[in-house]
Amino acid sequence: MTTSSLTLPRPTRHGSGAVTGLLIAVSSALAFSSSGPFVKPLLDGGWSLGAVLLVRMGVAALLLSPALILAVRRQRGFLRRHGLLIAAFGLTAVAGCQLFYFAAMQRMPVAVALLIQYIAPVLLVIAVWVRTRRSPSTSVIVGSVVAMAGLVLVVDISGARFDLLGTLFALCAAVCAAAYFVIAGRAGDDLPPLALAAGGLITGTLVMGVLVATGVLPFAAPSITVALAGLEVPGILPLLWVGAVATTLGYALGVIAVPLIGSRLASFVGLSEVLFALGFAWLLLGETPAPIQFVGGALILVGVVLVKMDAGSPAEQKTETASIPVVPAP
Repeated sequence: MTTSSLTLPRPTRHGSGAVTGLLIAVSSALAFSSSGPFVKPLLDGGWSLGAVLLVRMGVAALLLSPALILAVRRQRGFLRRHGLLIAAFGLTAVAGCQLFYFAAMQRMPVAVALLIQYIAPVLLVIAVWVRTRRSPSTSVIVGSVVAMAGLVLVVDISGARFDLLGTLFALCAAVCAAAYFVIAGRAGDDLPPLALAAGGLITGTLVMGVLVATGVLPFAAPSITVALAGLEVPGILPLLWVGAVATTLGYALGVIAVPLIGSRLASFVGLSEVLFALGFAWLLLGETPAPIQFVGGALILVGVVLVKMDAGSPAEQKTETASIPVVPAP
C-alpha cells in the first residue's frame, strides 16, 4: 500500500469525484445494512449483545489496523495530532452508536429506536444552521421533511408507547451517528480515512472489551446453527460476515465517501441503509415489506435528491461542518 492509496481524490461540485463519492456512500450503506438480518438470528439463538459487538468490532479493527500502522509509521507525531479525534470517533461513531441504540431498543420497539437514531441528518442541518447562522435552503428543508416522512413510513411505529429513558438513549444514538459524519468529514491527506476508521474501531473494541470484562455487558457465545435464506449454517459464519464485510466495508467506505460529497449529503444518503436492510430481511429472513414501506422508500430517495440539488461543493460543506466542535484543537 502506497501513500497515494490513502489519499482522497480532489472532487469538484459536478465532477466525477462527487459521483464516485455517492457510489461509495451507497455501497457503505449497503454493507452496513446487512448487519441486522445477520445478527438477529444470533441474538435469538442465545448470543449476548456484548459478545456480538465485541467480535464484530474486533474483526473489523483487525482487518483495518494496517492502515493505522502505516499512517503512524509515515507521519511523525500522528497520534499526538489526531489521537483525540480518533478516540472521539471510536467513542461516538463506533461504540456510542451501537450501545445507545441497543439500550434504547430494550426499552422501546426496535422501529421507534431506529426512527429516532436516523434523525441524525436533520441534527446535522440544524447544527450547521446554529453554528454558521445561515439558514438552509428551501431545497434542503423540503428534502429533510420528505426524507423523514419517508422514514416514518418505512419504519412501522404503530402502537408504540412513549418511554422517556428509551427516547433519551435513542437521541444519544442519533447524536453519535451525526458525530460519525462530522468527524469523517475531517479526514483527508493528513488524516487518512482508513486510519481514522481503524483507530475508531480499535477504540470501540477496547471499550467493548472493558464493558464485557467488568460484567456491565454479559458475554455469551454458544455454539449454534442459524437459518438464513432457508439454509442451516453455523452461527459463527454470519458473525464473521458482519465483522469482515458489513462492519469493515461499512466504516471503510463511509469515511472515504464523506470527504468526497460532504457530511450533510452523506448523512442523507446513509438513510438508504434502512431500505437495504428491508431487502436483506426479505431475502434472508422472509420478512416481506408492506406496500407502504415501498412508498416510504421512494420518499427517502426524493428527499436525498432534493438535498443533493443544493449540496454545494464538498469543500463548502467541509467548511460548514468543521464549525461543529468535536474535540479541542491540539
